[in-house]
Amino acid sequence: MFAQIRPALVMIIGLSLITGLAYPLGMTGLAQLVFPEQAGGSLVVRNGQVIGSALIGQNFTAERYFHGRPSATTAADPADATKSVAAPYNAANSSGANAGPTSKALIERMTADVDALKAGNPAAPVPIDLVTTSASGLDPDITPAAALFQVPRVAKARGLAPEQVAALVTEHTQGRLLGLIGEPRVNVLGLNLALDAIGAK
Repeated sequence: MFAQIRPALVMIIGLSLITGLAYPLGMTGLAQLVFPEQAGGSLVVRNGQVIGSALIGQNFTAERYFHGRPSATTAADPADATKSVAAPYNAANSSGANAGPTSKALIERMTADVDALKAGNPAAPVPIDLVTTSASGLDPDITPAAALFQVPRVAKARGLAPEQVAALVTEHTQGRLLGLIGEPRVNVLGLNLALDAIGAK
């Protein structure tokens, strides 16, 4: 009987070591060698301090900064652990809103968001990604249209010429991967850091 069980045990142990230990360690080591920045989390460092990741959005709310997409992520309520509270861009709890087009709460929230955005730029239509959440709730990028829509508000808050801020958006717009994959996008954190750099100059 052991002669029949032994090959199965050897296969289980062998494959567990190969696929559960050797392969992940090998891929991690290779990633660290070939793509060290990306393997380390694409961390953004300013003045020697990590201030975020290029892959995870942050909740910018000040008028002088570009804002990202709304985030539906939540966290445990500090007052009552059985409940949750809104915690935008909570990387420990990636999730979407999962609200459908007939959701009254979604319609009310989006209507309020559109009205607030229109106050800052009444002449232009509101880009859809400024009022809809992403599936992860952590999207670090917005469309170039969403960034350009915010130019008048940001320029006014910083006392800069709108043309100068719009040029900065164009400069930080990333194209499709290999010219084919994905859509043009603007990393919000990178754009806001460039804005701060202008202020420092």
